[in-house]
Amino acid sequence: MSMTIFAQRGNKIAYVDMDYILDKVPEYRQSQDQLDQRVQQWKTEIEKRNQKINDLKEELDSERPLLTPQLIEEMDDEIDYLEEQLLTYKNDKFGVEGKFITQKRQLIQPIQDQVFNAIQDIGESRNYDFIFENSADALMLFSAKRHDLSEVVLKMIQIKARGNQDTEEVLDDIDQYKSVEKAETDEKEEKERKEIQDKKEKEREEIISDRQRKMDSLRADRQRKFEERRQRILDQREERQRERDSIREARENN
Repeated sequence: MSMTIFAQRGNKIAYVDMDYILDKVPEYRQSQDQLDQRVQQWKTEIEKRNQKINDLKEELDSERPLLTPQLIEEMDDEIDYLEEQLLTYKNDKFGVEGKFITQKRQLIQPIQDQVFNAIQDIGESRNYDFIFENSADALMLFSAKRHDLSEVVLKMIQIKARGNQDTEEVLDDIDQYKSVEKAETDEKEEKERKEIQDKKEKEREEIISDRQRKMDSLRADRQRKFEERRQRILDQREERQRERDSIREARENN
């Protein structure tokens, strides 16, 4: 409805396809491949830990008749501990604030910044009133292909990547669109806009920095507790093995 109203008022609108642009940027594809490799390593580690837990469960089931209640309880505790660590590992890698999400965000952010800058240049140079992203959030139910600026944005990113600041030739490609009158922004309004943008950027950096400090602190504390618990498990395992050996030796002597 909003876009229909904009069009009826004679505003100049267009859209870009972010997925299409990202897929065409070599740096993004390379980084995506690296991230995919990390994801595969994480999945392999998860499978390895799962297998270890399953092996311990099978061991407990097969040896249960030979074990004392205390040993059975200790093995159950060890299995519970390993399952807890596995869940922690999964959340650390694939949780809401896990490494997959954060690294994916870090991967996309630089390209999004390039797209944003290119869109600003196009919008200001060609007097667009609205440029949307073609995504579900934009609620773009229909748009004619002639309004798609994705190729133009991609070309501008490629040109600037080569160090060439002359984008007029690219901008000429979209002169087929009908121009509309655009009000001049005075110096005071431009300054206020820049101050607001700088303030938002600073707040964003502070939030990210504070979140990173908290995550580092939690991770260090979690690692310390893990090492302590791991050492206790190892000590208990050695003691349990000695007790098993004693039980087997006694049975063989009998």
